[in-house]
Amino acid sequence: MAEQDPRIGRSGRPVTMRVEFGKIREFAAAIKDENPIYFDEDYAKKEAGGVPPPPTFMMTQGFWDDGRGHIDLGLDLRRVLHGEQEFEYVKPVVAGDTLTAQGRISSVEKRPGKRGGEMTLVTLETEYKNQRGEVCLYSRSTIIETAKPVEKKD
Repeated sequence: MAEQDPRIGRSGRPVTMRVEFGKIREFAAAIKDENPIYFDEDYAKKEAGGVPPPPTFMMTQGFWDDGRGHIDLGLDLRRVLHGEQEFEYVKPVVAGDTLTAQGRISSVEKRPGKRGGEMTLVTLETEYKNQRGEVCLYSRSTIIETAKPVEKKD
């Protein structure tokens, strides 16, 4: 049986962010999503209980992180790619909520690379809790470290 990678379980410190109506509007406009649920507070309150953020809005959590939430991945960042991102909402999030996010390394996997060598895939899972301490969503990100830099072929 293979040993578990010692990076699994590493975590950063919690990072707190406020979900603000104005920022939701700006984000929706930036991604060209004209759904009135992001712009009309009365409509959103009737339809969803408040103005929800677009699904990928939680990527803005990085702007609230002053470095305390950073996790040492143990990777050579010159060879890193962002492989996958997913969001799992388990409770509604709306403007006015305060979320506390804490990330951890949930898995480390080695796979053979198509160009030779071995790739390392690190999955980060960030848990978000609202101001009531309820888990409302998970964000999962897969980071890929290639075995070696891509070589140019003549």
